[in-house]
Amino acid sequence: MEPDTAGGADPGLAAGDTRARYRRILRFAAWNLAVTWWYELFLPRIGLAWVANRTRSVRMRRFAQRFHALAVELGGLMIKVGQFMSSRLDVLPPEITEELAGLQDEVPPVPFPAIRALAEAELGAPLDAVFASIEEVPLAAASLGQAHRARLRPVDAADTGLQGVVVKVQRPGIGAIVDVDLAALRKVAGWLSRIRFVSTRANAPALVEEFATTSLEEIDYQHEAAGAERFAVEFAHDARVAVPAVVWERTTRRVLTLEDVTAIKITDAQGLRAAGIDPAEVAPMFASVMFDQLFTNGFFHADPHPGNIFVTPAVDASSEHPWKLTFIDFGMMGEVPPKTRSGLRRLLIAAAARDGKGLVAAITEIGVLVQSADTAALERAMTRLFGRFGGMGFAELREVDPREFRDFGLEFGDVIRSLPFQLPENFLLIIRALSLTSGVCSSLDARFNLWDSVEPYAAKLLRDERGNFAQDAAAQALDVASVAFRLPKRLDGLVSSLEDGSLAVHVPRLERQLARLNHATQRTGWAVVFGALLIAGAVLRASDPVLGSVLMVASVLPLLVGLWAGRRRR
Repeated sequence: MEPDTAGGADPGLAAGDTRARYRRILRFAAWNLAVTWWYELFLPRIGLAWVANRTRSVRMRRFAQRFHALAVELGGLMIKVGQFMSSRLDVLPPEITEELAGLQDEVPPVPFPAIRALAEAELGAPLDAVFASIEEVPLAAASLGQAHRARLRPVDAADTGLQGVVVKVQRPGIGAIVDVDLAALRKVAGWLSRIRFVSTRANAPALVEEFATTSLEEIDYQHEAAGAERFAVEFAHDARVAVPAVVWERTTRRVLTLEDVTAIKITDAQGLRAAGIDPAEVAPMFASVMFDQLFTNGFFHADPHPGNIFVTPAVDASSEHPWKLTFIDFGMMGEVPPKTRSGLRRLLIAAAARDGKGLVAAITEIGVLVQSADTAALERAMTRLFGRFGGMGFAELREVDPREFRDFGLEFGDVIRSLPFQLPENFLLIIRALSLTSGVCSSLDARFNLWDSVEPYAAKLLRDERGNFAQDAAAQALDVASVAFRLPKRLDGLVSSLEDGSLAVHVPRLERQLARLNHATQRTGWAVVFGALLIAGAVLRASDPVLGSVLMVASVLPLLVGLWAGRRRR
């Protein structure tokens, strides 16, 4: 079924162009899916897997090159799809991610007369009557819109306290282009849903709908303005972060006017050093700010690529922070549901502790791994991964023998493919944000070690959740104690079944040993409760002396009961 762009779509794309664009995308997808089926599914079934293995790297690179060319030619959402693919370092081969890593909004700017006509239609007045001046050469041109510097008229400047602004205007006809691209992507997702290997790991139609929601929000500039203001509220008391003010009187669905906050691009190492800022100091602060968004606030910037983040030197050199991170472009924002945020926090803590089992449990809680999956092999693989590579920075990892990476990757890949992984709803943007964060930090400092940021942040999360930690420790202690207290009754039941069953067994020596075991398990149960309370108190005492001391004092009670039980037996 071809797309229907009648109705509310922009009139900038003729019906013939609409059909041609739609069919072009589908032809590209169909051909590459057919090639993949032939090499990855058919040839291995007839014993020619070696052919697929030998040609895989070249095929992946050629696919990425062809998609790159298609995205640049068509623009629209194809650029966004390519940017997303370049960030999927977790599932896509490097031949694809490396080729698409440089894919930016490589589209020519729209001539200013067309931009002027659209902006004046949206604002209901000539631009000369709205702004004191506006630059015709765009500050930036993207696949969905472009930005121009301008200055507010004196009256508006007095009302807003701003003079220099940036006016962001949509590309004419972008609404129709987005409709066509989404229709094509939905069709491709339907094809993928019929491929068992794909459908068991991801709900392709649901992912496309998530992408569609994000894309439609991105071309609604009033939504972006609201996102900017909400982000500003989230970080209102954080001296590390700055956000441009919105000029609502000059903002519509297709025109957005913001404070001009242009400063040093975050990855401009030369510019940072010229301003007296060490790029190696910017990386951990940027990582920490992104961690706050993802793991604490739950409302995060989902497109933190270098073009959307400036480093702004402080006007007052004596201020607490000599520079700030200034975020722009809030069209792609994400929210982390409370349950997912809890799982992400546990995942971060487990990663910092090099706890393979805890990491797998957190992945399951988030929903990436189905609850019924047998995770023993994955837990062993993660433990080995932490044991060998945990704590290494990117510079250290580059010194590891590539053959070791290859051997571990093959083994780890087999484990991954054997498990029912899935991509939960709302997870696309989380993955994108984390991938871009890692890339920006690495470009700021080649020696940057993500663990140096993960570990202190995980420790902060532990301190923030010390009440939950104490509750977990107490619950575990009660569980162990419950098992220990039930065990003597079970042993008594075993003796009774031996005595009363069809096979009568009377072994006095065995009965005496069972009696000793009965009392031993009672003492063990009390000892476990004592140890759990004592350890929990010791851990918490550093950050919460009162609660820690209470738990340590309370541990004396099970100790005394255990000693009394042993003394009574003797």
